[in-house]
Amino acid sequence: MNIPLQELAQAIHATIHGSSDIQISGLSHLEGASSGDISFLLKPSFQKAARQSQAAAFIVTEPIPDDPRPQLIVPNPLVAVTTLAQKFFLPPLPPRGIHPTAVSGLDVRIGPDVSIGALVTIGDRVLIGSGVTIHAGVHIGDDASIGDECILYPHVSLLTKCVLGNRVIVHSGAVIGSDGFGYVQHEGRHHKIPQLGHVIIEDDVELGANVTVDRATFGSTVIKRGTKIDNQVQIAHNVVIGEDCILVAQVGIAGSTVLGRHVMVGGQAGLVDHVTIGDQVKIAAGSGVTNDVKSGQIVGGRPAVEHGIWRRSQVIQYQLPELRKELRALQKQVKHLESLLTAQPAPKTERFKKPSPSKP
Repeated sequence: MNIPLQELAQAIHATIHGSSDIQISGLSHLEGASSGDISFLLKPSFQKAARQSQAAAFIVTEPIPDDPRPQLIVPNPLVAVTTLAQKFFLPPLPPRGIHPTAVSGLDVRIGPDVSIGALVTIGDRVLIGSGVTIHAGVHIGDDASIGDECILYPHVSLLTKCVLGNRVIVHSGAVIGSDGFGYVQHEGRHHKIPQLGHVIIEDDVELGANVTVDRATFGSTVIKRGTKIDNQVQIAHNVVIGEDCILVAQVGIAGSTVLGRHVMVGGQAGLVDHVTIGDQVKIAAGSGVTNDVKSGQIVGGRPAVEHGIWRRSQVIQYQLPELRKELRALQKQVKHLESLLTAQPAPKTERFKKPSPSKP
């Protein structure tokens, strides 16, 4: 594939510095670029690495001095690279059509221009929109619904009554609609509470590999529009996640917790059940959130506290050995002073004599 540099520049609204009369065959980082690739600089400090790169052209915020290769000038190279990758360099979608080994239930409705791979199983009364790509080995349960232009990678399980919006991407091994972890104790045994709800995943959500989203006990577990979830994240029953959130790998969210909009949760953080996280909250990696968090706060630690307090406590933590030595030295000094006070005899005091009354 050879693409004129001028066409790439038009796609990202870039100004061309240098010649535009070249063809581009790939997109790569500076170190791995070959002679037909276009590469990019996220900041001017990478100019030295760019001069050593084999790339044919660059995407930059400002021209690289003394480099004759063409350069596309844009305000944000990473946004430009994302646009080019999506428009020109993604691998092609699988062939359209339904593989002969796919199994479909009763009253299934499938839109146009779909690709359904080998050994896909589709339950009864399933609705699949237009332009959907379903890779091999996917299971779709009864009464499930999939919107337009979704991609389900191999071995995804979308279970009974669960709903995907438009342009949802679900990576391999993800399970949507597994039973919530609900039990009641009675007479020394754990009795399963039937999980009768479902899962709703809104438009433009992406779920990483091996993500699990439990169905609600009643009602819905909801992931709202534009949220992106990394690999191996656990979302429990009746959780609600707001628009445009980011959840990094191995996050765990317990039942009935609510996240607002634009929340960012670092890797391996855990949130207990029935807490409310406000809008634009940032939760540091490895945190344990046990209480509500107000909008706009940054928290960290176990249990999670305001970020400034957590950072100061982390500094003090590494000073504890020296502080312990100082405390022991102070304890010895106090004991020594106490022993000195105990060893000294008490000062003698004269008894007060009441004066005799004067004679007239």
